[in-house]
Amino acid sequence: MKSLYSRRKFIRTSAIAGAGLSLVGSNLPLLSKGTPVNGKRVGIIGLDTSHCIAFTQMLNVDDTVGKFGGYKVIAAYPKGSLDIESSVSRIPEYTEKVKSMGVEIVDSIEELLKKVDVVLLETNDGRRHLEQAIPVLKAGKTMFIDKPLSASLKDGIAIFELAKHYKVPVFSSSSLRFMSSAQEVANGKIGKVLGADTYSPCSIEETHPDIFWYGIHGVEILYTVMGAGCREVIRIHSESTDMAVGTWADGRIGAFRGTRTGVHSYGGTAYGEKGDAVLGPLLGYEPLLAEIVKFFDSGLPPVHQEETLEMLTFMEAADESKRKMGASVKLEEIWKKANSEAQRTLKKLI
Repeated sequence: MKSLYSRRKFIRTSAIAGAGLSLVGSNLPLLSKGTPVNGKRVGIIGLDTSHCIAFTQMLNVDDTVGKFGGYKVIAAYPKGSLDIESSVSRIPEYTEKVKSMGVEIVDSIEELLKKVDVVLLETNDGRRHLEQAIPVLKAGKTMFIDKPLSASLKDGIAIFELAKHYKVPVFSSSSLRFMSSAQEVANGKIGKVLGADTYSPCSIEETHPDIFWYGIHGVEILYTVMGAGCREVIRIHSESTDMAVGTWADGRIGAFRGTRTGVHSYGGTAYGEKGDAVLGPLLGYEPLLAEIVKFFDSGLPPVHQEETLEMLTFMEAADESKRKMGASVKLEEIWKKANSEAQRTLKKLI
């Protein structure tokens, strides 16, 4: 069965892949130990998530043998969320921690961009990602945007359209995508994936659509093994649990379970032609950082933009299903509305 909305309606990764260039020239001199050569200076925007601490630790402290290619975090702009208390309250402590690892703290994104070659946009608040991504894209800096890409599908579309306009490589992902168990399934370990059930915590943050804030992790696992092509979604909601069940265009069914009680864990099961596979556990951020470094070197995103955008569409469709008391919602309808809104935004930005 043909999907109701073609992959071609999404922004193609190939549209900007050709713009990606190696960030390091072969004739650049080596500097003193621990100092990055030109082209490998990393800047962080947003010090309100534990990810910025983990990435800086791995790049600046743990990487004594060059596992991550000589990339070093050299500067950071601390302001992430402006009004989410759980994020704002972390900024002073996390700022001191990255400073202790040799990172300069700057007063603006513009100042940061003068000092660095590539950017980790780590702000925990997806509502700020479009706003903070714009100067990075205008400056032509290759950028990784941590989850969620944005706090709305329309902003996600706008980010990728601007990346295309400015010819800047960008990608976004949860660390859960790069769990070895999920990657093995995605690479054919159990043959064609016939369906999957995944789970993750799904705490609610009133400033974000329900699943965007934390449920994105479990949705990312689901899409890692199922791929793009979901046609419609239904959602069952209770105070403690959410279930979002998608039907793919070829008839396969994938389900995400978001929990707010019990054990704080991530995983799932994939069902394949050659057998089933357990997904999980998450063993840390190193696999994601390794993919980010490859991306910085090549300019080639490891995750298709169309798949990232479809995940946002899936989550917005799940919210619409909740509003409709569990009725089925077609992703095509959600996409069309958001795309129309995104185009109006882009007219003001380009």
